[in-house]
Amino acid sequence: MKTNLPLSFNRRSFIKTSTLAGGGMLIGFNLFQACKPEVAPPIDISQLNFNDFNAFIKIADNGMVTIFSPNPEIGQGVKTAMPMLIAEELDVSWDKVHVVQGALDTKNFTRQVAGGSQSLRHGWEPLRQTGATARQMLINAAATIWKVNPKECKTANGIITNANGDTLGYGEVVKEAAILEVPENVTLKEPKDFKIIGQDISNVDIDKIITGKALYGMDYKEEGMVYASVLRPPAFGKKLMDYDDTAVKAITGIYDVIRFGDKIAVIAKDTWTAMKGKKALKANWSVDSKLESTEDHDKILTDLLNGQAFETLRQDGDVKKAFVEADEVIERIYESPFLPHNCMEPMNFFADVTPEKVRLVGPIQTPAGTARRVADLLERTPEDVSVEMTRMGGGFGRRLYGDFALEVAEISKIAQKPVKLVYSREDDMTAGVYRPSIKYKIGVSIKDRKITGYHLKEASVNSNMYGLIPNFFPAGAIENYQVDVASYQSNISTGAWRAPYTNFLSFAEQSFFDELAEILEIDKIQLRLDLLQKVKGTTDDRIEYSPERLENVIKVAVDKSGWGIKNEGVFQGFSAYYCHNTHVAEVADVVLENEIPVVKKITCVVDCGIVVNPLGAKNQIEGGVIDGVGHAMYGNFSFNKGVPQDQNFNTYRLIRINETPIVETHFIESDIAPTGLGEPTLPPAGAAVANAIKAAKGIRVYKQPFIENMKNKAPLV
Repeated sequence: MKTNLPLSFNRRSFIKTSTLAGGGMLIGFNLFQACKPEVAPPIDISQLNFNDFNAFIKIADNGMVTIFSPNPEIGQGVKTAMPMLIAEELDVSWDKVHVVQGALDTKNFTRQVAGGSQSLRHGWEPLRQTGATARQMLINAAATIWKVNPKECKTANGIITNANGDTLGYGEVVKEAAILEVPENVTLKEPKDFKIIGQDISNVDIDKIITGKALYGMDYKEEGMVYASVLRPPAFGKKLMDYDDTAVKAITGIYDVIRFGDKIAVIAKDTWTAMKGKKALKANWSVDSKLESTEDHDKILTDLLNGQAFETLRQDGDVKKAFVEADEVIERIYESPFLPHNCMEPMNFFADVTPEKVRLVGPIQTPAGTARRVADLLERTPEDVSVEMTRMGGGFGRRLYGDFALEVAEISKIAQKPVKLVYSREDDMTAGVYRPSIKYKIGVSIKDRKITGYHLKEASVNSNMYGLIPNFFPAGAIENYQVDVASYQSNISTGAWRAPYTNFLSFAEQSFFDELAEILEIDKIQLRLDLLQKVKGTTDDRIEYSPERLENVIKVAVDKSGWGIKNEGVFQGFSAYYCHNTHVAEVADVVLENEIPVVKKITCVVDCGIVVNPLGAKNQIEGGVIDGVGHAMYGNFSFNKGVPQDQNFNTYRLIRINETPIVETHFIESDIAPTGLGEPTLPPAGAAVANAIKAAKGIRVYKQPFIENMKNKAPLV
């Protein structure tokens, strides 16, 4: 299908503002396939005669429209925003729309994934085409009934009108429309004509959420289901030797104890009994590989930074020569700890494995990938495996991996029962996939008080930064520029954590630029703007960011935050960053209470293209900022001989409600296609706070978490 709507890339600087305190992927569709899951609509429309129009849309005879949202909902708002795109081009009133979570359907949907802040970016045009194509087919059906030219017909709010003023509702023509030839060319609306896109639309599940209706994986139940709790190795690097389940089987309500690999599952009538049984297990463990500690990682990463075993991801000019010829070389090292994901809803999943089928139900960010892995594990075909998605109480990357789904599938196969696996908070925190510990060394060469070279080195546990990140700012702004990476392979499981790598790299680079400006005795904002000037007009197609758009958010943030205006007792810090296709600038307002820095406000300016749902967008922006502030200030996680040192929130420090800053959000008004919002506001937050702490206390922090690592430090600059 084609569209005659070119996406404009004119950059504009009009601003919409709002102030609040408080955060998958689909391209293909098949208009001839009815959506596979049988879903019962709400009570008020349960008696309507619905017609399958395509894989996304069902229209009832009274004009009510059901739109299936195929992508996983982890709180980022896609279950609301993606159907808005379809409804906009379908030209139906939003109050006539009912949204249903779709199941995994690799035939009709593509990239059913929640990850990378890419849902709306990739779905923007295909979903609108879905709605526009359906609308045109409805018009064509009405025109056939009236025996008029379809070009003489118009639509509004689910009603088709011809030149004579005759009208037909969508429900009256849907049967005829659904069997018509699919138009190959549809016209999408111009942004100026949007009626739904750009409006504040409440979360489609909000009523169920606040009234405690079943929505989440933890809520899922079915007749005959049993519960499982799993005992896993107590340390990374250990494996199971043997176990004694005598005490477990004496507990009323325990059905079975199953070993699978180096894990033991306790099967019971309910979660409480299963967890009680797990605690009663007596297991013996042997050392299988090195039992690593945080002290080990600290030394290993430092040695990597100082060594030569690097892979170069980007190299412009001659950094080595620039450093040799420099009047001065400035180097700083920045350090971050491991971090768990700590989703509010612990990992859980349901599986019913039978000879005929494998049915999976639960909260998962990667349903298709997980289905394939389960099929491989059980030696079944992918067609044997179905996945139904529940709403998720947070994901942040943890639910990309689906290890919990593989566990429950294996347990169900052995137990020959439908099984619900539930992690305790302790399971969730100690058997997780963590943000890797990372160290960065950033160096610049200075010649005649100008930056002549920039060298970024990364040392990480297990994996290194993505290939695109070296093309983010300041790439293209410095003639001699090099990014090198090295890694240490650990048996501690690591993976994506909200805004992978940039969540810490932004703090390192933006703190470094602040300090560099102080050393060079130039304005901190002007340093960034001067560097961006050098990128404008570049022909380097590797550059991922727009210097014009980044410059714009910087200037607006300076204006909206009152940057540089003296306010007694308030200290400000600035940062600007591009990631996940979105440009963000933030200013942190910090005060000192008993000499402890307290973040009172974050002014956040965002250029994310067209804002589909401002209400949902603000939620994502504010959630990302607060997450960024909280983990930079307090988040820490360590290991001792392979054993995680925190198991619950009594020792693991999260930001608290009374520590949550006001987040003032400003959108750059745009007619460019939308980009990501689930992650981009998190990375700049830590840097803005760190720079504000320097302004407040004269201390530069180089290591997260700030509160722990600023103690007993003298002013550095």
